[in-house]
Amino acid sequence: MKEVVKNPHEHCHEEHKHHHHEGGCCGGHDHHHEEHYHHEHEEKEHKGKNFKVYLVKNLDCANCGAKIERALNELPEVEAATLTFTTKKLKVTAKDYKGLLEKMQAICDKIEDGVVLEEGGDREALVAKEKAAQAEASSNNKQALLEIVVGGIIFIATEWLGVVPEAYHLYALIFAYLLLGGRIVLAAVKNIAKGKVFDENFLMTVATLGAFAIQAWEEAVGVMFFYRVGEYFEERAVEKSRGQIMAAVDMRPEVVNLLVDNEVKVIPAADAKVGDVLLVRVGDRIPLDGVVVDGESLLDTSPVTGEPVPVKRVRGDEVVSGCVNTSAMLTMRVEKVLEESMVTKILDSVENAAASKPTVEKFITRFSRVYTPCVVAAAILTAIVPSLVTGDWEKWIYAALTFLVISCPCALVLSVPLAFFSGIGAGSKYGILFKGGVAIEGLRKIAAVVLDKTGTVTKGNFVLQKLRVAKGVTEQALLQICAGAEQVSTHPIAVSVVDAAQERGLHLVRPDKFEELAGEGLVAYYGEDVVLCGNTKLLERFGVSLEDYREVESGSEVLVAKNFKYLGQLVINDTLKEDAKAAVAMLKAQGLVTAMLTGDSKREAEAIAKEAGIDEVRAKLLPQEKLQELNRLRDKYGPVMFVGDGINDAPVLAGANVGAAMGSGADAAIEAADVVFMNSEMTSIPKAIALAKETTRIAWQNVGFALGVKAVIMVAGLLGYASMWAAVFADTGVAMLCVLNSIRILYKKF
Repeated sequence: MKEVVKNPHEHCHEEHKHHHHEGGCCGGHDHHHEEHYHHEHEEKEHKGKNFKVYLVKNLDCANCGAKIERALNELPEVEAATLTFTTKKLKVTAKDYKGLLEKMQAICDKIEDGVVLEEGGDREALVAKEKAAQAEASSNNKQALLEIVVGGIIFIATEWLGVVPEAYHLYALIFAYLLLGGRIVLAAVKNIAKGKVFDENFLMTVATLGAFAIQAWEEAVGVMFFYRVGEYFEERAVEKSRGQIMAAVDMRPEVVNLLVDNEVKVIPAADAKVGDVLLVRVGDRIPLDGVVVDGESLLDTSPVTGEPVPVKRVRGDEVVSGCVNTSAMLTMRVEKVLEESMVTKILDSVENAAASKPTVEKFITRFSRVYTPCVVAAAILTAIVPSLVTGDWEKWIYAALTFLVISCPCALVLSVPLAFFSGIGAGSKYGILFKGGVAIEGLRKIAAVVLDKTGTVTKGNFVLQKLRVAKGVTEQALLQICAGAEQVSTHPIAVSVVDAAQERGLHLVRPDKFEELAGEGLVAYYGEDVVLCGNTKLLERFGVSLEDYREVESGSEVLVAKNFKYLGQLVINDTLKEDAKAAVAMLKAQGLVTAMLTGDSKREAEAIAKEAGIDEVRAKLLPQEKLQELNRLRDKYGPVMFVGDGINDAPVLAGANVGAAMGSGADAAIEAADVVFMNSEMTSIPKAIALAKETTRIAWQNVGFALGVKAVIMVAGLLGYASMWAAVFADTGVAMLCVLNSIRILYKKF
């Protein structure tokens, strides 16, 4: 017969049929790469890639950041604008960028004096600008600290230590006030000139000058002093938490060791090109994604995957940037430049995640727009109405001034995004990449976890499980004959047969020619000898007696005959991941239903599901049928999470409330999924859900605490029991405590 060699993709699909494997090629997947799918619950604002990133300098007020974002979104040429206070970055998608920066800067000038927008350009330029901005901020912080220290010393020396003579008390207090509150009063005056009121500068200025007016001089200076101290520590706490999170995820190298003619040349990492050969010493991170060309070493993959077990890498193995070389020197060839390597993808994922705002954050932003004017109105009524009735103007004006200090919504607006940002950072330490607060919020609500089989519940590596031989045939002979014929195939099942034979040291002979029969199997020719490898249909076609054949309970099988005599069958199966049972048990302990959707045969799917402890299983599904089953499960149980490989399950990932991908095929997974499990471990699924619930709980704790303290002090102020000192605590003190509560999640074990 004529030799037939088909297109590799056709070959793959047809061979899976001859192997009696009822799923799709490579374990039941439909290999149509639909990477363009996006989730219906994903952020819709920045649909295309035509966006620009701007650095936001000198922004210290989370509430002002929310106002700037809202104003920018009202510009007709802006399709979407997302300002992330935690990363100090503005992401803008616009129809036309010509002259846009000037318009956006004008809006910033109107809302918050001193805020400067700088166009980021490429990542390297943005990093350089960030460092310059940090240096400038550090200089401003030193000046602010000097003002606080000098002003505080004068205030304490005058009021508490009695160092300043009585006659000079007022002058000393005025001087201390100007040192402590000068920049705040100046900012308030500038903002009033622009028609902007109700910001923290205005509220603090009115409150403290009002205190001067009713001769509560000490309290006016004291309130400004403690406000500045609280503000300073709040900013430091935010910066520290931001730094901790970014340090955990920013594994990009600054330089690499380039090998040129056996000499090492240190060059910037951004200058390394595909094909360059780099030297990686013991203790160094793998700088870029590539392939080992010389050496053998153990890599600590935990920075990327969260998995602490060292992984051996030898010549020809792929290595991923961010892993740490622990035992011996390696030489590697660059396969991806810095912009495309894993370290950059992880950093981008975390930064973009911070820009994806959950419902609770949007609610708080809207709430603060109503809250501040209402509290200011209440302050005016408190000053006037009771005073007209009682005639005690001083008492009620003082109560109204405490209202003004309380009314600043910064603690509220800051506490929620920082909690979610901390959750995203904590996830990255476990090799879990969240695509934003929306994904975290979605995970908190899910009722069922739906799993793909191959690569998720199973390892996706087919292994020869057993050999069943006919009378007079040895296992070695059966394996040798089948593996020799299967050398012409690239299908995973064929590869597993060949691997098993090579592990046993068997000598394999390639066929002289071969022919495939679609849906049945492979016919291999060795001179006058004919070898059949396939399913029952193939053997029946050639009149082979199947008297000794017994159907397997699970797994795929290859039936073998030589010269039309049945020799036996090989049973090949995908292996369950070691942590699959534990992960399913953890999900059930969280009160979640587990289900599996697969294109594989019902018999095999049910065997895997039973072994793992999965509640429901649906088999022999096409991708569109998977989506129908997913919707049925959602109707039955509620919101669902789907976990697949992120490449070929795009319709289901898009249809799920939360779509998650295992890190195998990470390039496409990071593009497609809401959550990416870099270590491809199933236990990452319950960890991610637990982390999401804890993050959301902390966010709502912050909201409840901030509103609760403010409400208590407002009521106490109305009853005459709260001073402006308490009001300052309700503003900056509460904000600082919310920041500390948020970063607590970074240190919690999951």
